[in-house]
Amino acid sequence: MIRFLKAAARGIRQELRSGESGWINLNGGDAWTGGGHSSAAGKAVNASSALAFSAVWDCVRKTSQVLSTLPLNLFEKDKDSSRTRVENELSEILTTSPNREQTAVEFWEAMAAQMVLKGNGYAERLYIGNRLVGLRPLLNVQSVRTSEGSLSYRVYDRGKSSELPDDKVFHLRGFSGGDGIGMSAIKYGANSIGAALAADETAGSFFSNSMMASGVLSTDKVLSTEQRGQLETIIDKFTGSRRAGKVITLESGLTYQQLQMNPEDAQLLETRRFNVEDVCRWFGVPPIVIGHSSEGQTMWGSGVEAIMLSWLTTGINPLLVKIEARIRKDLIPVEKRGRWYVEYKREAMLQMDSKAKGDFLLKLRMGGFISGDEGRDKLNLPRRGGNSDELVVQTSMGLVDLLGKEDK
Repeated sequence: MIRFLKAAARGIRQELRSGESGWINLNGGDAWTGGGHSSAAGKAVNASSALAFSAVWDCVRKTSQVLSTLPLNLFEKDKDSSRTRVENELSEILTTSPNREQTAVEFWEAMAAQMVLKGNGYAERLYIGNRLVGLRPLLNVQSVRTSEGSLSYRVYDRGKSSELPDDKVFHLRGFSGGDGIGMSAIKYGANSIGAALAADETAGSFFSNSMMASGVLSTDKVLSTEQRGQLETIIDKFTGSRRAGKVITLESGLTYQQLQMNPEDAQLLETRRFNVEDVCRWFGVPPIVIGHSSEGQTMWGSGVEAIMLSWLTTGINPLLVKIEARIRKDLIPVEKRGRWYVEYKREAMLQMDSKAKGDFLLKLRMGGFISGDEGRDKLNLPRRGGNSDELVVQTSMGLVDLLGKEDK
């Protein structure tokens, strides 16, 4: 009883300390708007400004949602090379409730979004004694290499700074240069993202002026300062998309000449199209995934299906492997390593039309790979039991050498 009370007290102290450790602000907050990287286009690029560009938003959203919604299970290897699904406190943390506020889907979505956008996703490991009881996402974290060679994590929250050792932080690394810290897409892609933001701002400026290029008012008379001010006031009443089509009356010899400049001439539309494709390269997401197709390409067909499979293979799967490896290394107890492991159900990424799915399940059933009830599981139908749980194989095929010969 005394040991239990001491462990509980340590847990309470840990919870109190963690209140100063940068618990994630679900509304964004300074963690997303702070800092930034300059770009050649003159736009400052940070996590918040980058997400304001629709291509960045959708690349991060699609990737993090795919990662977070895949089923994740904890398994134990048996001596006969089979495996058994483990359901305990650790599996509860990883697959159901990592902390008192978030579901597992929300937690992994937040971690994946940080990893994809900023190169690193951080969460505080919450313990009662030596027992892991939760994971809590952290923002505003700076990874520092100590003189001993280990990583230490400085966390900034509400004007306060605290430092956590590496054994108290669950750290997901994105693409890394080998120093143990992920490389930020918004840092190295600042020029590409900054150019996209600048192009968006330019397009907005065109729209705010009714897509009409600037023009000049000319007269052979000299206007006084007061007359110039009155003229600017009048012109303002005819500027903006809501005032498009209004007729202006000019007098005192004033004439209007429109400058022949439009988005097509400025290649603005083509620039914006290129910016989407350029941003997609930084996040490893095919443009078709975020609804951007090249000219002449449809959003459907076998070609698009091949692109999606390529993205799942070369984009999503490496991230899944990284997360699985990091969980094995940091969260599975030392005495269970080598026997326990986590695995994403990658099959959930593969979706087919009804005909293709029916043919697929039929071939698995007739080939003896799955039972009838296992096939019903994939269709989300109730099991029937009995012979439906038995493996069968189609036996109509025979050896060519035995054709026409009678059994003896």
